[in-house]
Amino acid sequence: MNEDCIFCQIVTGQLPSYKIYEDNNFLAFLDIYPFVKGHTLVVPKKHYRWVWDVENIGEYMEVCQKVVSHYRNLTGIDRINTFIFGEKVHHAHIQLLPNISPAEMDKIFQALALVRNTQLNKEEGEALVRRLSLSQS
Repeated sequence: MNEDCIFCQIVTGQLPSYKIYEDNNFLAFLDIYPFVKGHTLVVPKKHYRWVWDVENIGEYMEVCQKVVSHYRNLTGIDRINTFIFGEKVHHAHIQLLPNISPAEMDKIFQALALVRNTQLNKEEGEALVRRLSLSQS
């Protein structure tokens, strides 16, 4: 646990939360500054900086799937958007956004588009493939 981490404080009960799901390794709770109603954060109870560092990441994804399936069954809405950011709180978290309208989604994409101002050209794409490819021979 990281004593300075707000999510670790939520996990240990030092800070209150609106819990949606909890097991031995993971906790899902409502975001108190939601993009939409029902905006849920799924976090590992053990402190990890990044989602991709979570040792039992398969189990983590299964918990997210369980919450999403529950929301879909409960609301009848097929689309639950998912984001993995980690800049504001330095504790691995996956954000689930149920019931988000296309207009609300457009606002989020417009905000993200502000940093996406150039298109990848052929030379850059090929150079990146050479550098990043998992199938290097």
